[in-house]
Amino acid sequence: MPSPLTVMGFDYGTRRIGVAIGNTLSCTTQALAVIAKDHEDARFAAIASLLKEWAPNLLVVGLPTHPDGAAHEMTSKAQRFGNQLAGRFKLPVAWVDERYSSVVLEGDSQMRDNLDAHSAALLLEQYFAEHPFNGN
Repeated sequence: MPSPLTVMGFDYGTRRIGVAIGNTLSCTTQALAVIAKDHEDARFAAIASLLKEWAPNLLVVGLPTHPDGAAHEMTSKAQRFGNQLAGRFKLPVAWVDERYSSVVLEGDSQMRDNLDAHSAALLLEQYFAEHPFNGN
């Protein structure tokens, strides 16, 4: 039986980055934070702090596309962000199709203030569903 992994998920946006945490033992997720820093260095400093606190083994980044799966401007920006995470923090990055993650949550008024972090949690749930761990 493989050891459980701690997985950190990111819902990348140009103004905000939602962050969530989960693990492969229970396949549960938790919205952590929304990073809304103006400068890239400040964003990565905030991410470094979360990585130090949670010590994930794997990072998951949402990959936005058009409903038909075609790439658009945000697709390449999210890919660049994920590649920067891998390069800066020397952690593996997995990708999850995020076409409908924010749409699913937008109607929930309780989540509106923390929508990006909840979107990141939803991305992690999708990752766990697509990559079963320990028979889950």
